[in-house]
Amino acid sequence: MAIFKRGSTYYFEFVYGGRRYCRSTKVKSQRAAGEIERAFRTALAKGDVGIVDRQKVPTFGEFSVRFMEAIRVRSAEKPATVRFYADRTTRLLKYRPLREARLDAIDEALIERYVTARRAVVLPASCNRELATLRRALRLAEDWKIITKAPRIRLLKGEHQRTFVLSHQEEARYLAACPPLLRDVASIMLDSGLRIGELLNLRWEDIRFDPTGAARFGSLRVTSGKSRNAQRTLSLTARASRVLFARRKVSKSPFVFPGKSLEAPILVTSLNHLHSKVREPLLQGKRIQEFPAEFVLHGLRHTFLTRLGEAGTDAFTIMRLAGHSSVTVSQRYVHPTPESCETAFERLEALNGRANERLEGKESHQSSHQQFFQTA
Repeated sequence: MAIFKRGSTYYFEFVYGGRRYCRSTKVKSQRAAGEIERAFRTALAKGDVGIVDRQKVPTFGEFSVRFMEAIRVRSAEKPATVRFYADRTTRLLKYRPLREARLDAIDEALIERYVTARRAVVLPASCNRELATLRRALRLAEDWKIITKAPRIRLLKGEHQRTFVLSHQEEARYLAACPPLLRDVASIMLDSGLRIGELLNLRWEDIRFDPTGAARFGSLRVTSGKSRNAQRTLSLTARASRVLFARRKVSKSPFVFPGKSLEAPILVTSLNHLHSKVREPLLQGKRIQEFPAEFVLHGLRHTFLTRLGEAGTDAFTIMRLAGHSSVTVSQRYVHPTPESCETAFERLEALNGRANERLEGKESHQSSHQQFFQTA
């Protein structure tokens, strides 16, 4: 047994059943720390802290089956999410030391070896998606009391963020080259900032062409999506209204953008294929790059949000319109300029001026009222 002080609190450290335990007692008394350490040892012996027979702890390969079953249940309405975890789990299982390791033997050292192996062949973004999948799996194992504590998993730095934004000139050129379906999809994304999944799940019942209440525009409603703030109502621009109205007149499907069966939306892969053909058209048997490779369909949403920021929209409004989970994400679209800072003071001056005018008018009225009664 070892009791030691770190900062103002005491810690204990010992080896039990071949495993090392080091914990903070969160107390400042050495005597109390010793009592906590003894209680912890007793709990370990009784199995009261979730310690199970080491032989019963599954390997990651064995646990991955249960993990994917849980993902399919939790994300039953999000097939893209299920595919994401299935693909990343398959990638993780190809690393034999990880696949054959018991869950309680997966520690920071093993994870670092995995990172080293993967970084030799993939970019940080790909490696981070795999690490995020492993982290979720191990946290579920902790929640289910299969392991006592999931190891800390740190993502890699240096992940490239796609920041491509279409200029208005490039937008015109892109839309002119698009086939009708992709042109409609792109127009709606550019004028609403919808995620591609949100767009494809749109039903006609979610569209309101006529304004309701005090609104001045028609609207579309997002009923589900990636974040907890995904549910929202967005106004329709004139272009978006024209596109949707034209599609509504000929539609025989409940979906705004149906697939071949009409009972389901078109696949994202189909749109990505159309987009890649526009971005790199085939000319005399050779691919010509008309737009940068980083211009993906999601770039249309990024363009919408960037334009909102350039138009002076504040971060909290952008968060609401985009369905971001946090205003921190929205803030990167807001770039204060000297002109916008000066405009902020102009607005403050105008606000104060109107308030003062109302106060002066009220005081003048009260003064006249008092004079009337004094002369009466």
